[in-house]
Amino acid sequence: MTDMPEEKPLVYLVLGAAGSGRREILADLLTDGLAETDRPAVLLSETEPPSPLDSKLGAVTRWHWSPDTGIEAEEIVGATHIFLVTDGRRNPVDQVEAFQTWLVTHGGELARILCVVNCRLVEQNPPLLVWYDACIHFADAVLLNRRDGVSNKWMGDFQARYKGKFYPCLFEMVKGGRVKNPALVLAAGALRLSQVFDKFDDEPSSDELDVEIGGEPDEEGDEAAAAEEDEEDEITEDPYFARLAGGRREKEIPDIAKYLG
Repeated sequence: MTDMPEEKPLVYLVLGAAGSGRREILADLLTDGLAETDRPAVLLSETEPPSPLDSKLGAVTRWHWSPDTGIEAEEIVGATHIFLVTDGRRNPVDQVEAFQTWLVTHGGELARILCVVNCRLVEQNPPLLVWYDACIHFADAVLLNRRDGVSNKWMGDFQARYKGKFYPCLFEMVKGGRVKNPALVLAAGALRLSQVFDKFDDEPSSDELDVEIGGEPDEEGDEAAAAEEDEEDEITEDPYFARLAGGRREKEIPDIAKYLG
């Protein structure tokens, strides 16, 4: 009898600014959103200071940012769910881009990308709306935290900013570090606007294979296949990843560290 191959772990990427309560929310999600038989592992940036909440996160490992290779971390063995928490003082777009490579290297299956919003911080600093635009562009679920003292009008306007543009992601309120339905937040399935993690079928279709042996090349079929490839490339290219000739991003976002003190 041969051993059955282990299933790929479900991987979650957690975006958000430092101090937005991501670990508190994550502790709630792990407690009430997973089954008792699940084995979660959490990857925290080495720049994040230790917290008493770390004891509630199960197996915690630190990851390192390298300018050359991006996210570097020891391989995690035996986990069913992996949560990678981004560096909350670093550009999230750079980290999402590096996360693509990390995900392929470690063989995980992307379940969801979560974004925790520090509502008080962004209300007091309107330029950060552009920073959160980038995060929410990639997010499947947006968790609205730190709402004390934030006006209802601002909360409504913030959500309308995205819902008015038909963003498909889920918006959930956080109260006391908890969400109403953790299982719903963690349910695997893409609800994000970005398509950079979408998988395309590279196998030839039956129409592409339906060519008479010894016959003349099907020029129309070749043109259709080329057009399909061009369309696929266009779909997978993300505007936040695009760079100018000098290497700078076409869509620049504020440096979050300047707003965190």
